[in-house]
Amino acid sequence: MTGQKRGRGKLVAERRYKATNKTSPKPKAKRATTKKARRAPKRKSTQPFVVRVVVGFVRWILRALWIIISRTALVVALILGLSVGYIYTTLPPVTDLLDGRARGSVTLLDRNGSIFAWRGEQFGGQITADTVSPHLKNAIVATEDRRFYKHFGVSPRGIASAIKINLSEGRGPLSGHGGSTLTQQTAKLLCLGVPYDPTEWESQTAYEADCRQGTIARKLKEVVYAMAMEARYSKDEILSIYMNRAYLGAGANGFEAAAQRYFGKSAAEVNIAESAMLAGLLTAPSRYAPTNNLKRSQERAGIVLLLMNQQGFITDAERAEAKAHPAELSETAEKRAGGYFADWVMGAGPDFLTRDTTEDVVIDTTLDQRIQTAAEEALTYIFENKVRAGSKAQAAIVVMSADGAVRAMVGGRKLKVSGAFNRATQARRQPGSAFKPFVYAAALDLGWSYDSVIMDEPLTLDIPGSGPWTPQNYDRKFHGAVTLTDALRNSFNIPAVKLAVDVGLENVRTVAEMFGIESDLAQGPALALGASESTLLEMTGAYAGILNGGSSVTPYGLKSLRLKGDNTPLMGQDGGLGERVITPESAQELIYMMYNVVQNGTGRRAQLDGIEVAGKTGTTQAARDAWFMGFTADYVAGVWMGYDDNTPLTGVTGSGLPAEIWHETMSRVMAGVDPKPLPMIRPSAPPTVADQSNVAQSGTAGGRKTDKADNVLRDLLGAIFGTGN
Repeated sequence: MTGQKRGRGKLVAERRYKATNKTSPKPKAKRATTKKARRAPKRKSTQPFVVRVVVGFVRWILRALWIIISRTALVVALILGLSVGYIYTTLPPVTDLLDGRARGSVTLLDRNGSIFAWRGEQFGGQITADTVSPHLKNAIVATEDRRFYKHFGVSPRGIASAIKINLSEGRGPLSGHGGSTLTQQTAKLLCLGVPYDPTEWESQTAYEADCRQGTIARKLKEVVYAMAMEARYSKDEILSIYMNRAYLGAGANGFEAAAQRYFGKSAAEVNIAESAMLAGLLTAPSRYAPTNNLKRSQERAGIVLLLMNQQGFITDAERAEAKAHPAELSETAEKRAGGYFADWVMGAGPDFLTRDTTEDVVIDTTLDQRIQTAAEEALTYIFENKVRAGSKAQAAIVVMSADGAVRAMVGGRKLKVSGAFNRATQARRQPGSAFKPFVYAAALDLGWSYDSVIMDEPLTLDIPGSGPWTPQNYDRKFHGAVTLTDALRNSFNIPAVKLAVDVGLENVRTVAEMFGIESDLAQGPALALGASESTLLEMTGAYAGILNGGSSVTPYGLKSLRLKGDNTPLMGQDGGLGERVITPESAQELIYMMYNVVQNGTGRRAQLDGIEVAGKTGTTQAARDAWFMGFTADYVAGVWMGYDDNTPLTGVTGSGLPAEIWHETMSRVMAGVDPKPLPMIRPSAPPTVADQSNVAQSGTAGGRKTDKADNVLRDLLGAIFGTGN
């Protein structure tokens, strides 16, 4: 038993249950201590009550803001996603977006089939990121959006950088640099999918200005459209759209058109320097166009080369090589020949096929670039060497064949122009004595002869409504009996007036009009002295009628007009030879008389070595206009000189600078051309005053060899039997 009790005493199970051991003080103390710890009061906050209230309020505000922002962001994301999704469904195939022109282009070819000018909106053909030169592709990315292949259509980093730059430059955050990605720029070029509608917009210019708006609302739409494009198209497809639609100056839309326009090659063939120049145009196409300022364009290309180098697209050596050998214009682009001529031809066809065409049109013209260059060089030479520095005087030149085909046209001293005032076709000026050949043409056709004699003596005519009028010669002298040849050679005024009155002013007007002088001609005898106004083109065309044997011509420059890619002309030549005005015999006599003007008369400065030249000078009252009109057997050329505001010329007459411009022009034109003899009579001796009884006195017709009735009868018989006109 005792062993059993001892064994029980060693058991420790009882100790597990501390609650049953009532005599143990320590557990009680522990319970008391534990109880007191649980009941210990919370430590009071040391912060003032106001601070605690403020902190709590701020926490509540932040919690509310977080809820609002998170919910708003969710709503915005939902709206953005829906908007992007909707626009995604409206985007057409990429091929439908490559040519976005509202107007077509006009390509002008010279008489040899070479391009010399462009008008309208040029589009060289569709290109893609895969077909263009890799240098061009890299230049565009380096210049416009170096993160193009990394972003999703919008670049937050780019926007933040643009805002920083704008603020640092003192502008508003959204003014100036926009931080637009290439995708956003493409969206803008597409006008966010809104096509041009002529019924809704005042003009295409107004439509394009609206597309370029930089408002916040517009920017938000642009972002949505750009993200939709990123979802719909690949990066290279977006780049292809951009490369085809970007405007690059000089009427070139797209990089293919620009490469052809400036370098005469495809965008697939441009080298590093040319690629840099093309990419540099994107910033300001008109300012940096190489046809406007090649040096400025090359400097801009240097910046693009630096960007390409910094971004690893080209090596240091390639950059140095491209900078040392910058891009140059093609020969055609450098010449920019025939700007005045091109503008004139554009008005020859219907507007819907020229100025307002929606198709791509090709016009074959009569322009000869060799002759055009000759005229431009001649004008430049005279003004640089024989006109005082700072002079505002202007000049114009027209060269044409005897059938009216215009070979060259210069409408002013500024040569490389488009849309400028054309003094050859638009300026109406008095021709002065350059009109006299039409008086003599009428007289010769009505029975007078090159050797007929007329009196150069004091003359006073009573002009109805104006009173007496007394014409004077340029030298203020009278020369007595003179032949018609001498009267024209020395440009005497009184014989010309007497002759016009004798043959009839109406007949003179008829001859001039039939030769192509379309302006309103003076009614009085001052008509004989060139008191009416005319254009240089009209006068040159009229002189062409004299050269070709007396048939009228209509000056023309357009030979045919066709759609690009189609060889069937839509319209053909509108001009050329017309009806006969004077007989071939009369024309041959008149050419002989005008030949004497150049040989030993007022037009001596127009002489060409070894080449027969016929012509006539012209100077108006107070020398406000000075002319020289003349021709060889091959070409007719007219020169006008004066001030746009009718200021009198100082020391200039038709026999001076205009004759020298004509000489410089035609000496270049005839270089290398086998000279032909003029189609004129060739008397055995110059005409002289041999018989004073055969003199026209005071306007009578004593100098005629046949009378008007005989001449009319001769023409009638010739028309019937084929021996006349």
